[in-house]
Amino acid sequence: MLQPNLIEQLTAIVGPENIDVSAMGRLTYSYDATPQFQTMPDAVVSPRNTEEVSAVLKICNDNRIPIVPRGSGTNLCAGTTPLQGGIVLLFRHMNRILEIDEENLTVTVQPGVITLDMIKEVEAKGLFYPPDPSSMKISTIGGNINENSGGLRGLKYGVTRDYVIGLEIVLPNGDILRTGGKLAKDVAGYDLTRLFVGSEGTLGVITEAILKLVPMPETKKTILALYEDIDDAAKAVSAIIANKIIPTTLEFLDQPTIEVVEDYAQIGLPTEAQAVLLIEQDGPPEVVERDIARIEQICKSLNAVDVRVAKDEEEAEALRTARRNALSALARLAPTTILEDATVPRSKVAAMVRAVNEIALKYNVKICTFGHAGDGNLHPTCPTDVRNQDEIHRVEAAFAEIFEKAIELGGTITGEHGVGAMKAPYLELKLGRAGIEAMKNIKRAFDPNNIMNPGKLFAKESRKRVVVE
Repeated sequence: MLQPNLIEQLTAIVGPENIDVSAMGRLTYSYDATPQFQTMPDAVVSPRNTEEVSAVLKICNDNRIPIVPRGSGTNLCAGTTPLQGGIVLLFRHMNRILEIDEENLTVTVQPGVITLDMIKEVEAKGLFYPPDPSSMKISTIGGNINENSGGLRGLKYGVTRDYVIGLEIVLPNGDILRTGGKLAKDVAGYDLTRLFVGSEGTLGVITEAILKLVPMPETKKTILALYEDIDDAAKAVSAIIANKIIPTTLEFLDQPTIEVVEDYAQIGLPTEAQAVLLIEQDGPPEVVERDIARIEQICKSLNAVDVRVAKDEEEAEALRTARRNALSALARLAPTTILEDATVPRSKVAAMVRAVNEIALKYNVKICTFGHAGDGNLHPTCPTDVRNQDEIHRVEAAFAEIFEKAIELGGTITGEHGVGAMKAPYLELKLGRAGIEAMKNIKRAFDPNNIMNPGKLFAKESRKRVVVE
């Protein structure tokens, strides 16, 4: 617990209404959306501006108090769990859109802005912010930046990293650093902006961000391709890209996922199909029409039993929403839902899906697979019950094998969910010992006292999942 004098110092900075040391307040922020990880923080602090963040970090650095920056806690890697206690830092006061610059095509925001709220504001001006994580109705921009979030539109438009062009960051010692700016080009020194994107709160606290915008696409069209064979669906994914067509969205759902999502959404998804591809293209009308016609032809040539074109935007939005709600739908099946995001080259999607199914049978667990097939980012998801220790051990063994298979196929252990505490034991599989040591050197340079989100990214042991009781 924090000493009374430290609580007094923090209270003097943020005000008594912005520090919570009650059991109920601390319990609320002792966990995030990741199963099996929960630890009580010593306090929850809500600064009102960058200067207050700086003052809080100085105190924490001087007294070796852990700091965990937190958005809405929607991450799936235990990235915002206060594993070593300390302070959870909230941004409920720092939640403003500071500027939409239509001349430079940028938006400047504070970290607590809800992603979808910002998207709606820029779209009202005919502009477009492409990153669209499934949690965007409640996730924050600060969380998106720290996790380098992706989304359904990542195939064509990229991920959060591709739109962050400037940051204001408070370093662990309280120094305030500004990187980048409203620039189309900037090669002055190391790219510190990109270093902090995806750093999971382990290097500093992001207090402001400048994000790149693009013009709103003129039109879009959505189709659903149905397959009786998962291999045919995977081959269609590669064939579409090989034909030099880059759709906005190219999503995959296997039959168990289709069944669960349809039961949840009730929009008429074909539950008899073994796999479906949800494909969307945007751009000028003539380009969209040409690409959709070609995609339809490719899908049929690779044994699609049916290709359905959404008749209007309402139907297209229903399909997109159903896909975004896949996790919510699967979460209804059991008390605990473990969702991962092993990622492979798109040419290996079929092999990865087959491997997931074989691994599920081997360990006698249910795994549903969906995800961003166009960029090889699959989400094998297991409905289970954390109270069933035997099953949980089998689930953990299954996912360990899934990660190993992804690496074997030239992939990675995470495409967009981050490493956090959950995947830290597996990071060496991807980076090797030299890569881990290089990251540790960067961490030590910025945060020598290891106060920034300790217990994340770096594991004491490799290839063993850490379970916090």
